[in-house]
Amino acid sequence: MSATMALTTAGVKKRETRGPRKVTVGGVVRFTGLGLWLIITLFPLYWIALTSFKSPSTINRFPIEYWPSEPSLQNYASLFEKSTFGVFLMNSAIVALTAGAVATLIALLSAYVLARFEFRGKGAVLVAFLLTQMIPAFIALGPLYSMMTDLGLVDTRPGLVLVYIAVCIPFSTVMLRGFFENVPNALEEAAMIDGCSRLGALFRVLVPVMTPGIIAAFIFNFVNCWNELFLSVVLINSDEKRTVPSALNGFISTFNIDWGSMSAAAVLTILPTMVLFALASRWIVAGLTSGAVKE
Repeated sequence: MSATMALTTAGVKKRETRGPRKVTVGGVVRFTGLGLWLIITLFPLYWIALTSFKSPSTINRFPIEYWPSEPSLQNYASLFEKSTFGVFLMNSAIVALTAGAVATLIALLSAYVLARFEFRGKGAVLVAFLLTQMIPAFIALGPLYSMMTDLGLVDTRPGLVLVYIAVCIPFSTVMLRGFFENVPNALEEAAMIDGCSRLGALFRVLVPVMTPGIIAAFIFNFVNCWNELFLSVVLINSDEKRTVPSALNGFISTFNIDWGSMSAAAVLTILPTMVLFALASRWIVAGLTSGAVKE
């Protein structure tokens, strides 16, 4: 006990003798740059939220208001009155959750194979996965639309989910493969010696260890599916099956833009991803930094 108190007292005295931290030119420049970057990043979000709480009559008023003089929820009310925005949110939630979960599961299995087994063409598979992330989606739009039409999956939620799964798998596989390579082989070998099959060792031993990486991969898949616009606009035609990004596009007409309703819809669209990142932030950080138990 006395040794602990002595160490604590020594640490306090050491901090006291350091004195105030010196202000350097480099520190001021760094702090100023980070502050400006933070303002540039957050200002669009602030402006969208501000516009959503303005009354329709004050949105285009000059001089510009940087705080609503007449706060109102009319934009949110009219959003659900003018359109079936609740249906759009439900469609996005169903599509993003289903596609994100299935893509993460498939990527988990494929990443395990790529990390634990050696086979001919393994390097080519990894290169192909990486190359798919560099190809613009519109290049494959013609063949994709033709194939989906032949399968009868155009203007259906299962068809959109299927396409999103195919889009998410390559990146998730490469991401989870890195986590598997950080997990010691001894863990699954010990489980297999105790009687587990290889699949049992994967789900009983490796998956609990890789929880941060799996959660990080699922969140990235969910956000990508939630925010995707191009494929949803092309593959979905009916309003009752539209997702939120394609619904936001509907607030822009030839001669007018409904800024109030669009801003309210944008706020409601951003909130789920913000809440998801806030709740799972520690898992994401752990997944992106370590992702597994180190040897």
